[in-house]
Order: sequence, then structure tokens, then C-alpha cells
Amino acid sequence: MIKPDETVDPLGLTDLRMIQPQKGYRFSMDPFLLCGFSGFREEQVIYDLGSGNGVIPLLAAARSMVGEIVGVERQPQMVARARRSVDLNGLQDRVTIVEGDLRQIRQICPAQQADLVLANPPFRLPRNGRISPDDERAAARHELAGGLAVFLEAAYYLLKDGGRCCLVFLAERLAELMTLMGPLGLEPKRLRLVHHTLGEAARMVLVEGVRKGRPGLLVEAPLVVYTGEAQDYTREVLAMYEGKGARDE
Repeated sequence: MIKPDETVDPLGLTDLRMIQPQKGYRFSMDPFLLCGFSGFREEQVIYDLGSGNGVIPLLAAARSMVGEIVGVERQPQMVARARRSVDLNGLQDRVTIVEGDLRQIRQICPAQQADLVLANPPFRLPRNGRISPDDERAAARHELAGGLAVFLEAAYYLLKDGGRCCLVFLAERLAELMTLMGPLGLEPKRLRLVHHTLGEAARMVLVEGVRKGRPGLLVEAPLVVYTGEAQDYTREVLAMYEGKGARDE
């Protein structure tokens, strides 16, 4: 089941295990921050756009009671790896990984089925920065198969009226994200800036939009990742790795 060029790694501070390539794209902190921000409620169907190796669907299954979680990924080798990770964790009855390109979302998924859509889109425009020679890393970091609007349009198509879309994205592209969301039918409702340490400028942003939602944006308290020079995780970020709600303790 595990190939010579792959590893099996613990997924944060959980009982989950993840199959990853030794040299391809490997998961980062972003999925944990996104799942923590989403605050899984009483959703019945969750979609994850651009699932990669399946990190977010696995975390969603472990941290919620949702019965149907669908990950959509266009790269066949990552789809196969994600499916094996689903099997490895015994989540086949709740998690499905679909192979398909978000630009053809209407051909691969039914409309208005999702209560919550999660997305960790590629952060960089094709012209910005060096593109990795590794296909998986390149697709994860740069918009090589459709930009931010493709993710937002897919989210709108999948969501029921009143359904939520939560994204993690670059803070420097926040204006672009907010400008796109409203006209595409996703009203921004919550926003949280992510800072590596206290006093540093924000590097990431977490945003929630609601399909056909009413105007009104809540800007939450900043999320600080590390404490001081020791680079230890803050209590809240550590709780996200553990799948707990630090602010509720």
C-alpha cells in the first residue's frame, strides 16, 4: 500500500495518519488553521476544493460528526494517494475523493449540495516567484489551473443558500479576495488575520463567506501562531493541532 517514495506521517496531534510523497507536496499548517477557523457546526455535507493528498477531508472527518465529506482534486496521483489515506484511517464510509478539475465543477459534482465548502487555494499568481519543477508543489503554490475566482465560483455552485465557504489565503491578496467574493455571491461574514508572532505584520488571512448572505462583516481578534523567540506554538494554535477549541476551554 505504501510506495518506496512515500512516507506515513501523523497528522498533527491526532490519531490520523497521512500518506505523503517524500519529495512532492507535503502538508503545512494551513489546513489546521482553516479547520480550526471553520468551527464545524451542524453541517451534513462538506466539500474541500483542491484536496491534494486529502489533509482537510481527513481533519474534517476527525473533528466533526459530518456524515458526507467530499474532496475534489485534479491531479490523479494525489487523488490515488488521498484515497489510500482515507482507507488507511478507516473513513471510507464518510470521505470520498473525486478526481476532477474545478473549472469543470458542473460536470463532476451536483449543485447546491454542500453546507460548508473549505478551500486552501494556491497563493501565488503564475508570474510571481519561481515555479517549482515538482508538479505537485507547483500546483499547490501557483495558480496553474485556474485562479482564485475558479475556487469561489465552484464554492458558490456547490453551496446551498446560506451555506458557508471558509478559505485560508495570503494576507497581501486580501483585497483581491474580498473584491471577488461579493459579486460571485459569497458575502464575506468573518475575517481573521494570522500573524507569525505578536507585532509582526499578518502573513495569512482566514475568511468566511455565506452564499447569498446579508452584508455585515465580523473582524475577529488576530490569530498569533508562535510565542516569542522560542517559536513555540501559542495555546490556541496548539489546540487547533489537537482538534480542540482553545477559546472554549
